[in-house]
Amino acid sequence: MSSALENAIAASTHGDSDQAIALLRQAIQEQPESGLPHFLLGAEYASLGRMDLAEQGFANAVLLSPGLVVARYQLGLLQFSSGRASAALLTWQPLLGLEDESPLPHWIRGFAALAGDSFDTARVCFEAGLVRNADHPPMSADIRKVLAQMDALSPGAPQSPQQAVPLAAPTLLAPQPDEDESSHVLLSNYLQQGPAH
Repeated sequence: MSSALENAIAASTHGDSDQAIALLRQAIQEQPESGLPHFLLGAEYASLGRMDLAEQGFANAVLLSPGLVVARYQLGLLQFSSGRASAALLTWQPLLGLEDESPLPHWIRGFAALAGDSFDTARVCFEAGLVRNADHPPMSADIRKVLAQMDALSPGAPQSPQQAVPLAAPTLLAPQPDEDESSHVLLSNYLQQGPAH
C-alpha cells in the first residue's frame, strides 16, 4: 500500500476528511490503474453526504477494478437508495455469482424483492445474508436499518417520525461515536480484501 493511501486511511479514521481527500487524490495520481483509491475517495465523499461524488468514485473503482466487490456493492446500494433500483440491480448482477457463503448475493436478492414489494422474501434474503456476514459489521448494520424500516412500514406498525429509518445513506466511512475502529468500513473492507488492482 502506498504511503498516500496509508496516510489517507489514518486521516479518515481520525475524522480529517479534507486531508483524506487530498491524499486519496494523490494516491489516484500515483496509482492510476488501481480502483482502490477511487473506492476510498467515494467512501469518504459518502461519509460527507456528497453522494454525486461518492457515486463517481465507486463507479471509477468498479471500472478499474471489477473484482473489488465491496465497491460494486456500495455503488449499487447508493443507486438503490437514491431511487434507481434498476441501475442498482444491473450494477449488482455480477455479484449474484458469488458463492453462497457470501452475504452479498443474499442481500442483493433482498433488495430485488424489496423493489418488487415482496417484503417477506426480502426479509428472508436479508436475514440469510446477515447470518453469513462475519467480515463487515457496518454492512450488516445497514441491512438491519433496512429491516427496521420495513418493520416500521408494515401494516399495523405505529407510524411515528422517530421510527422511520432512512434507506438513503449507507454507513460507509465515519465510525459513529459508539463504534470502534474495527467497525470502520473503510478499514474493515480494505483489511479484509487487501490491495485490489
